[in-house]
Amino acid sequence: MPALLSLKDKFAIFGPGILMATAAIGGSHLVSSTQAGALFGSQLIWLVVVVNLLKYPFFKYAVEYTSHSKHTVVEGYHAHYRFGFKVFVLLNIFAAIVNTAGVLLLTASLLSYSLPFSIDTELLSFILLTSCLAILLVGHYKILDVTSKWVMIILTISTLMALAIAVNNGPAHPAPTNPISPYDIALLGFLVALMGWMPAPIEISAINSSWLKTKMAKQPLTSSQILLDFKVGYFVTMGLAVVFCLLGMLMQYGQDKPVELAGVAFSQQLIDMYANTIGEWARWLIAGVAFLCMFGTTITVLDGYSRVLNESLQLLRPNTTKKSYTLILLLQATLGMAVVLFFKADLKSMLMFAMSSAFVTTPIFAWMNLGLVKGEIYRSQPIYTKALTGLGLVYLVGFALLFIYWRFLM
Repeated sequence: MPALLSLKDKFAIFGPGILMATAAIGGSHLVSSTQAGALFGSQLIWLVVVVNLLKYPFFKYAVEYTSHSKHTVVEGYHAHYRFGFKVFVLLNIFAAIVNTAGVLLLTASLLSYSLPFSIDTELLSFILLTSCLAILLVGHYKILDVTSKWVMIILTISTLMALAIAVNNGPAHPAPTNPISPYDIALLGFLVALMGWMPAPIEISAINSSWLKTKMAKQPLTSSQILLDFKVGYFVTMGLAVVFCLLGMLMQYGQDKPVELAGVAFSQQLIDMYANTIGEWARWLIAGVAFLCMFGTTITVLDGYSRVLNESLQLLRPNTTKKSYTLILLLQATLGMAVVLFFKADLKSMLMFAMSSAFVTTPIFAWMNLGLVKGEIYRSQPIYTKALTGLGLVYLVGFALLFIYWRFLM
């Protein structure tokens, strides 16, 4: 009879799946999900759930591939999809820089809004960036692993507390008599941005795979433990997406003041709405939740993209120095900070392009992830996973083609 695991040992099982959740719960949840509720009430909650479910198999396949083969998805791309691998690397270079700038600026803005004294947002961005780099360079995966678990625990508890208070108080505003429909073709760009990063861009599956390989090298894990970690992280992410959508609906839907669409302006507006409807004390609760969201995302974005780009470089140039991770991390941080300093006005356009690109390329990488598990791994999948795979591919390809038609041909 196998020995029972202690609570500490059970806690140690979790890692890559929680890291993935921490990376995902950022702009897509705090901004996009909440905006969906603030603008359209409950109309898009079903879409948030469905999108998460239809992407689920392709994130799961990345985990199962690494669990069985002991190789990362990036290694699989390089071995089986040379052209797809190059597209993946190029997309990740752009996403790494733009996403770093985006999460840095949003995190700094939230923190500056909460501080009792005034401080320049760019300076605060640099301080936060330096703090994240210190965590990653001093502790590498171990500190990242431990930090992400506590961030996720505090974040989940705080967000559920906020929702309980909001539900107890009821909607802050009466529902509009003529609600806006989110299904107008003119709003397709908003829907694509919402779906593109829900629960996260598909390249996060490759980052998760890289974290998993690192975890497996440090700690023996069974396939069931690996899947448990992934499922907990994934479904917590999906649940919190719904929670943030509900918070937007309860706090902001039906208000007279226009809902800001820019991420920084919207998040500050959200904090003000909490203070005005729940009480001034709630300002610090929601500010803390929002900051935890973005600080965790900033750390995981910095590590995740650097890790995957380093691995890609090692595959392209096997003689690359072992210090390349550190160099790539510092370069990513420098270029991300440069975007904050010199291209702040264009950041919204860059992020929209990154979100749209993530959505359009999702079918490609979803197909590649599926291709990596063809054979015994795929045959062993439950019937519902196979059904979601087929439906997911149809949905992803169909919406990507519709978006391309709307964006370039209409």
